[in-house]
Amino acid sequence: MAQDTHFHEGTAGLRARIMHDNVRLGTRPNTPAVLWLVGLTCLPEALFTLLSADLIGQGNLRNIAYAYGAFWNGLLHAGWEPLYPLQREAMFLTYAFLHGGLLHLVGNMIAVLALGGIVVARIGAKGFLLLYALTAIGGAAGFALLSSGTTPMIGASGAVFGLIGAWKFWEWQVRRHLGASLAPVWRSVAGLAALNVLLWLLLSGLLAWEAHLGGFITGVVFAAIVTPNLRYRI
Repeated sequence: MAQDTHFHEGTAGLRARIMHDNVRLGTRPNTPAVLWLVGLTCLPEALFTLLSADLIGQGNLRNIAYAYGAFWNGLLHAGWEPLYPLQREAMFLTYAFLHGGLLHLVGNMIAVLALGGIVVARIGAKGFLLLYALTAIGGAAGFALLSSGTTPMIGASGAVFGLIGAWKFWEWQVRRHLGASLAPVWRSVAGLAALNVLLWLLLSGLLAWEAHLGGFITGVVFAAIVTPNLRYRI
């Protein structure tokens, strides 16, 4: 499943840019795997929007989808009964294909389109899909472990932060290999943490930071395992 994982320039040129804190990893934008995933994720929201006017008498489809596909902590901790067999297991992935509205969806999908090309360039299309799935699961696991509420959790942000985690690991890897400053990596990670705190306050606590953290950690661990050095690829 490998693609060429190195960068589109010589080491000397890359080193010069890194010394000025400007790292751009190789990217393959608009690859079919990324576009198909984004399209699949957009499909439920498109149906909810279309049917919200009760054009065919199914305006409650969003609520039904949330009941069956959102991540419900109560199914793990409160002794709730699942609506269908294996719902407890399936919700670790299905929640990532549901969103709270168009703005929620667009924000996440823009991030997937921006980061997906970087991931594909590093580990290929199959690697991207595997990383996305595992970090969605990791995000759900983080939410399950750290959140005590029974409010349902939806959205692809756990997987998005997983892509960010892999990206930041690869940036750290390049800088460390070339002996460049690692400070920009730590600053960006601190910035992500600050952004989560700010959004948590602005949204009155309705931010699944637990999923963001779980996804980010999963992304870092995945990248560290499958790409332990610059030339390694899966």
